[in-house]
Amino acid sequence: MDELRELAVRAALFTHLDTLLSHSDEGVLLWNQTQRFHFDNEVFSIRQTRGRGINKPSSLQGALSITTAFTPFGKQPPYDDLIGNDGYPRYKYEGTDPNLYTNRSLRVCLEYGLPLVYFIGVRPAIYRPEYPIFIIGEDANCHEFTLGFSRAEIGRDTTALTPIERRYVLQQTRNRLHQPIFREQVLNAYGTACAVCNLRHASLLDAAHIISDSKPHGDPVIPNGIALCKIHHAAYDRNLMGIQPDYKVVINHELLEEVDGPMLKHGIQDMHGRDLRLPRRRSAHPDKVRLEERFSEFVSAG
Repeated sequence: MDELRELAVRAALFTHLDTLLSHSDEGVLLWNQTQRFHFDNEVFSIRQTRGRGINKPSSLQGALSITTAFTPFGKQPPYDDLIGNDGYPRYKYEGTDPNLYTNRSLRVCLEYGLPLVYFIGVRPAIYRPEYPIFIIGEDANCHEFTLGFSRAEIGRDTTALTPIERRYVLQQTRNRLHQPIFREQVLNAYGTACAVCNLRHASLLDAAHIISDSKPHGDPVIPNGIALCKIHHAAYDRNLMGIQPDYKVVINHELLEEVDGPMLKHGIQDMHGRDLRLPRRRSAHPDKVRLEERFSEFVSAG
């Protein structure tokens, strides 16, 4: 295998994606931007055709990219094959035959430490690329590969991690994979607008968790999220603003009595009693059970 060429193609792909993403405020790419690129007078496929997840160009020995397609909420458990008990992401075989050429191509990446791109569908025909990703292990019994974010993790015994190490790995996975996906899906459900004040600048919006991801029921799913501008997200996280299970916005009573200029008055105080702006799809509405749990925290803090 020409290892230098394998690495050169990947470096060129990463540079190509860097250029594309420099023109994307949200860090995502359209379907037609993820099809092919040119390097050294050759055309390479960037990701596999619809319905296929592992992309191994014919002139390479190792896979160049992997893809997890967007699945609407409710069709299957969210992130079903994205994370293991050790906190590391997983990627399933294509089929169950370990000797299928696509599965062998991921094994080549494991053997030679070749980096890949991971395309994650965040909306229909919209992908967020994460790179570099490394294949750091394989479980033939479960028909899956373990993914990592560093070449140094290749071959690591993930069953021997200490609780502190597992928490660190899990946080890495959340920051690199789950949170960006969660943000894209929540903002899309809310039409890229703050559910409280209707601000529509994507760079000023966050996907706020109703229940923190460090707690039970804090899953990174749309019903546990609300699109909020950064000021209302901060107010929500600090229990200066609450949201009732009937979707009414409530501002902390002490904050309502303060006098501190137009931002406080119009940006926060005037939101008191407003109805939350909800997604069109009922399945994307904030979960009322989670809202009730979180609102109890707001009342206790106030």
